[in-house]
Amino acid sequence: MLSPLKRRVHAGAQLPGTRLVLPGARTDAARLAAYADVCGFPAGGPLPLPYPHILGFPLAMRLMADRAFPLPLLGLVHTRIEINRRGPALMPADRPELTVHAEELVPHRRGTEVVMVTRARLDGELVWESRSSYLARHRTGDDGPRESARAAEPLPAVTGWRVPGDLGRRYGAVSGDRNPIHLHPFTARLFGFPGAIAHGMWTFARCLAEAEQAGGPAKGARAEFRAPVLLPADVTYAALTAPGGTRFQLRSGDRVHLTGETSAPPA
Repeated sequence: MLSPLKRRVHAGAQLPGTRLVLPGARTDAARLAAYADVCGFPAGGPLPLPYPHILGFPLAMRLMADRAFPLPLLGLVHTRIEINRRGPALMPADRPELTVHAEELVPHRRGTEVVMVTRARLDGELVWESRSSYLARHRTGDDGPRESARAAEPLPAVTGWRVPGDLGRRYGAVSGDRNPIHLHPFTARLFGFPGAIAHGMWTFARCLAEAEQAGGPAKGARAEFRAPVLLPADVTYAALTAPGGTRFQLRSGDRVHLTGETSAPPA
């Protein structure tokens, strides 16, 4: 049964053509430092590769919360992300123009996904872009084979992390993403989860921070969120670094939560 908090998704739903703009986005130093601490990035230096996504997240929330948006905001699940920068990394003092729009709706075995695009420009030039997919879960007629969270080829284990039960609240405070599926077991159960789950963007950022320690700053990165991390959890970061970038996984036992890879800047 669908939660009463969810809108029903109709076949043929249309996305609004809205494009939201934030000119001259500012980076708050204290919030950036808290984000870096939670995610494992070093203090100081350029913005972490995912951070413009955090700066643009309020725009995405406004767009997805609008009455014209065809999917329910509450309970949306992040399924994949791809980030690319062009040229030098953004610095905390930079004030880029941020834009967010919804690009397309995509049928999914477990519901409907929306692709959200965030872009950052300096002096009119595109310097950073992210493309995220979010899933609204609902009944579909798709009885096809399910993708297994155990199917990925295992990479060599590098280190392990203890993910605390309050991580969803901690990351929500620094990211602005307070989706109830991440905050408390009770609110997560309203949306069909057995307990609170870690933010996909935290698992991505934490793996990216670890990958950059071994392989250097990334020009781009992508990840697929394959299975939720139920809080609290003990997880293993696994990776393989090569001159062109790092392939990485986050898993617990033989269950794969995330797969991804980075791309290195040109030599």
